Amino acid sequence: MNSSSEERYGYALTKTSRAILRFLTGYLKRFSITPEQWTVLKRVYEHEGISQKELAAITDKDPATLAKILDNLEKYRLIVRQMNHQDRRSFLIFITEHGSKLKNEVEKNLEHVFGQVLEGITKEELAMFSNVLSRIENNARTHTQN
Repeated sequence: MNSSSEERYGYALTKTSRAILRFLTGYLKRFSITPEQWTVLKRVYEHEGISQKELAAITDKDPATLAKILDNLEKYRLIVRQMNHQDRRSFLIFITEHGSKLKNEVEKNLEHVFGQVLEGITKEELAMFSNVLSRIENNARTHTQN
């Protein structure tokens, strides 16, 4: 039986992505944070004082989803939003001391934990995989119909 590209690659990518997400969710559960919150928290740490619009772009999240994530991160005192004095319609996001501590604690073992997912895969294979994923993403973005 000949399977389609969608079946061989699309389904495989989706299945793999979900497995990694479940794996990461399990690791992050002990820190009471979701993978989506982790992604946003890490980017805020890297881009202190970033606007919500810029943060939405670099995290690839739509504004409504990002606003909900930021609400939760703010509720748990991991970030603060401050009015942007250059543009009063927008906010700048900063990580709190508590957020920085959590970020450092999560990252402390994350590389080791992710090593379990990448077990048995050579650096060369990972480099090729990363390159192919990047090309697939670029193709998908190029050919997306708006």
